[in-house]
Amino acid sequence: MSSITTSVIETPTRRSMEQTCDDFAFFVLALVSLVAGLTFRDYGLGWDDYTHAEYADLLLRMYGSGFKDTAALSFANLYMYGGGFDMAAALLHKLIPLELFETRRLVGAIVGVIGLAVTWRLARRVGGPLAGLAALLLLALCPIYYGHMFMNPKDAPFAVAMIVLMLGLARLAEEYPHPSPRTILIVGLGAGLSIGSRVLGGLALIYALAGFVPLWLDDVRTQGRREAVRRFVHVLFVLLPGLILGYLVMGLIWPWSIIRVGNPFTAVTYFSHFFEKPWKEMFDGALVSVPDMPWSYLPTLFALQLPEVLLGLLIAGLVVALLALSRAEVPAHRKTVLLMLVLAATLPIAIAIVKRPALYNGIRHFIFVIPPMTVLGGIAFAKGMNWLKDNRVSWQPVALTAFVFGLALPLAEMIRLHPYQYTHFNYIAGTVREADDRFMLDYWGLALKQASDGLREQLVERQEVPPEGRKWKVAVCGPQRPAQVALGPDFAIGWDSHAADFAMTLGEFYCKGLNAPVMVEIKRDDVVFARVYDIRGRTISSLLSIPAP
Repeated sequence: MSSITTSVIETPTRRSMEQTCDDFAFFVLALVSLVAGLTFRDYGLGWDDYTHAEYADLLLRMYGSGFKDTAALSFANLYMYGGGFDMAAALLHKLIPLELFETRRLVGAIVGVIGLAVTWRLARRVGGPLAGLAALLLLALCPIYYGHMFMNPKDAPFAVAMIVLMLGLARLAEEYPHPSPRTILIVGLGAGLSIGSRVLGGLALIYALAGFVPLWLDDVRTQGRREAVRRFVHVLFVLLPGLILGYLVMGLIWPWSIIRVGNPFTAVTYFSHFFEKPWKEMFDGALVSVPDMPWSYLPTLFALQLPEVLLGLLIAGLVVALLALSRAEVPAHRKTVLLMLVLAATLPIAIAIVKRPALYNGIRHFIFVIPPMTVLGGIAFAKGMNWLKDNRVSWQPVALTAFVFGLALPLAEMIRLHPYQYTHFNYIAGTVREADDRFMLDYWGLALKQASDGLREQLVERQEVPPEGRKWKVAVCGPQRPAQVALGPDFAIGWDSHAADFAMTLGEFYCKGLNAPVMVEIKRDDVVFARVYDIRGRTISSLLSIPAP
């Protein structure tokens, strides 16, 4: 009688807490959507935007011509990537009254919010409503993820596709050996979008093969080897429609991949070797050739760029998951889900440490490990709060306050850095102030948009017009096409600083500081992201610095 009474009393409270977490999660998603909708135009173009827009045009021309125009299948090296994001933005641009590159930023925001929602649902499914809410907050307030979702046409959509696939695999483990039609659909869609975005999506096969070992071993132990094999074959059979769907989705967004059966493997071989002329980037205060980056590159940057609260909860989440894997009383399907999450969060980094491929542009190529990291962090937070509830209930407010404070740190930095959240360095690194001399910040060149806006405003304010018969000439140290788009048709962009009226430079090591009047200076947290100089009447030999060896 006592247990029944206790259950009756606790159930409404528990339901109320679950509903509160879910309501707050919806509020967070709505708030992020609102902020993204109001600010997506603030994000400038980077090095790759213009080329990706061209790739989208070629893909749509190919489909529109009935595959007669196949220029997309040999365009630069982008044919070895999927163009789903690019095509979606190009198609939406035809329907809404926004400029093309604004549309691309809007689509990036939409895809990023979808990634937040899927991460929430995955963490909620694995760890409960509190874990889901915590994971959502950790990802929404991860400046690297948030900043890249607006302007990264490859890595951010790939991260979202991978977390969709991870949700499907988690559902498959829980429903094994009788997956629902919805689970089959999610697995197929996630697989098609992941591999169709980047061939690296094939890593999920490793997650699944290794992750399902605890479930298969338990099946053999409880059902017998023959029955376990039968159940496994049954699952493969019922997954076939989803896998066919995945193949079709992959072919739709990455048509080159299905022109020949072996093309995805060709892409793996291509990307396993550095395919561009090597250059040097700043890492830990030294200029290092990108094929020669040390094994510590990724561990260092993850430690210095992820928010401190995420780092702490990630470590706790890994410990929680590994302890669960060692306990006999933990159900096999849960072990499988936790093992897949651990692999998704750590295996790509471990492979890079061992294989040491060419590494550059910070951790942008590894954004796809951040959502599973936040899921593990959310699970750890919920586990900790539940333990405190049962053992040290008076400490719960302290833990919650620490969590909120931990989230407030990256939030404050995101506001201060806007719209350059992707350049974030945490307080362990000394924020961007201390990191500026040791690491690259605005490697994508986003600050040229604000610098261009500032130059136009200055010229209007001064009521200056270009010399008769020509346009204003601007020499740019950084990506030129984004500067041209941002400045508009009244300006001519180039490298030559001899005949230029103005010089626009990024605040990176390869751009020289000029002895000329500064017209515009884009700064965040006392760090210069870009400058515009008035170089009329001056002789400027070059905008590029020649760093000492």
